[in-house]
Amino acid sequence: MNGIIQRLDYLKQLGISAIWLSPVYRSPNDDNGYDISDYEQIMAEFGTMEDMEQLIQEAEKREIKIIMDLVVNHTSDEHPWFVESRSSKDNPYRDFYVWRKGIDKDTPPNDLESTFLGSAWQLDETTDDYYLHLFSQKQPDLNWENPAVRNAIYDMMNFWINKGIGGFRMDVIDLVGKIPDKKITGNGPKLHDYLQEMNAQTFGGKDLLTVGETWGATPEIAKLYSDPKRNELSMVFQFEHVALDEEPGKSKWDLRPLQIAELKQVFSKWQTELGDQGWNSLFWNNHDLPRIVSRWGNDRNYRVQSAKMLAILLHMLKGTPYIYQGEEIGMTNRVIQDIKEVEDIESKNMYADRIEKGYTKVEILTSINTKGRDNARTPMQWADIENAGFTTGTPWLAVNDNYPEINVANALADKNSIFYTYQKLIELRKTSPLIVWGSFELLTNTADEVFAYYRHYQGTSWLIVCNFSDQKQAFSLDQTSTETIIANTEKDYSKLSDRTLEPYEAFVVHLSSFKG
Repeated sequence: MNGIIQRLDYLKQLGISAIWLSPVYRSPNDDNGYDISDYEQIMAEFGTMEDMEQLIQEAEKREIKIIMDLVVNHTSDEHPWFVESRSSKDNPYRDFYVWRKGIDKDTPPNDLESTFLGSAWQLDETTDDYYLHLFSQKQPDLNWENPAVRNAIYDMMNFWINKGIGGFRMDVIDLVGKIPDKKITGNGPKLHDYLQEMNAQTFGGKDLLTVGETWGATPEIAKLYSDPKRNELSMVFQFEHVALDEEPGKSKWDLRPLQIAELKQVFSKWQTELGDQGWNSLFWNNHDLPRIVSRWGNDRNYRVQSAKMLAILLHMLKGTPYIYQGEEIGMTNRVIQDIKEVEDIESKNMYADRIEKGYTKVEILTSINTKGRDNARTPMQWADIENAGFTTGTPWLAVNDNYPEINVANALADKNSIFYTYQKLIELRKTSPLIVWGSFELLTNTADEVFAYYRHYQGTSWLIVCNFSDQKQAFSLDQTSTETIIANTEKDYSKLSDRTLEPYEAFVVHLSSFKG
């Protein structure tokens, strides 16, 4: 907490208006804090409740809100509710969790699988029943069908709202309506009833931001969550775009090259089909995803250029943009050589599973280096000093070896750095209604690697052009521009016909008159 407080002026300079914290509640840390043992205490590694309150207050002074990570699909198995729940079948907290008899002592109730591999059911020998865990065995699922569970959660949410937070990011919220006996996990039939009840009991009517992590959302489902008339959430995180470098129908570890044409189609769908009924989030990175400049940019030969292109492409879209720590300075994935360097439970489980299935270590480590969650979790790189200035102690993950080059101090000192591209994009969003409210129109007569689109608003049109490749590309448009809004080159963009785009070139221009 105190570390974040020390960096608030940096975040103010960047221009952000909210900080989403990954879970900071008391936790045994089996899954990086997503296994909560007390929702109303702070994990000792992070500080105290007094530190948390000071963070909220100091951020507020800089017009920055704190967004808490709400993890209410499951708790830790060390939460007092679960300790009581597993103690006996007649305990008052028994129905706080999902318990079922097995088919027999060696066979779970059904074949539901955990996201972290293996059965989603764990036999508890105290009562010889199975409990459900859609994630780790140390993360038992709460029973949302029990009104006492829901009321306890709403009380906890109001505890934080009363401390002055700015809202909630809701972890795997689409799972809370699960019906495990029917093997329904996401988007269960009572899900939206629960969210409307939550809205009414907690944040409804208050100036708070709520965003749901909804892996299974389509545009139609996203409207159910985020249409203001329905009184549920402000917006959703949907993940269709981040699965495009996976083999269809397989796991995230089964890799294939990104097809830019597919990315254009997915973004275009979400930009147009939500209309004015739903609201989307815009992101490349988060704590579960690899660094975008390593994943879909080029972190070897064009790191700065490709990072700026990715920023411009995303931030000119309609929706609320999220920047993951270090993205604004172009931090990269950290390549590992051995599974001993991995902390992430998901990657460790996958490694063990695939070794058993006969995959080679090289194959598995390639997948982890490409998609593993530790890629995003290496310490923030502040300066060319020990541990990149993150800590004087020993960090939980090794600092990326490139910290002497890639760090905040260097970024702030270089007026052409990635940081200042993000800063300008944030300022543009705050001052340009077109970015917030404008309609979207994809240009279809371009090379696959050229991602180009218009934004239109009240008679004004902007053109956004991005070369999503490390090769030169041709681009031509019979239009003229009156102003370059932002670009990652120093070129003149008044004439748009017969141009050659450099690798990862990106620009945004105000068109003098739109020819539809």
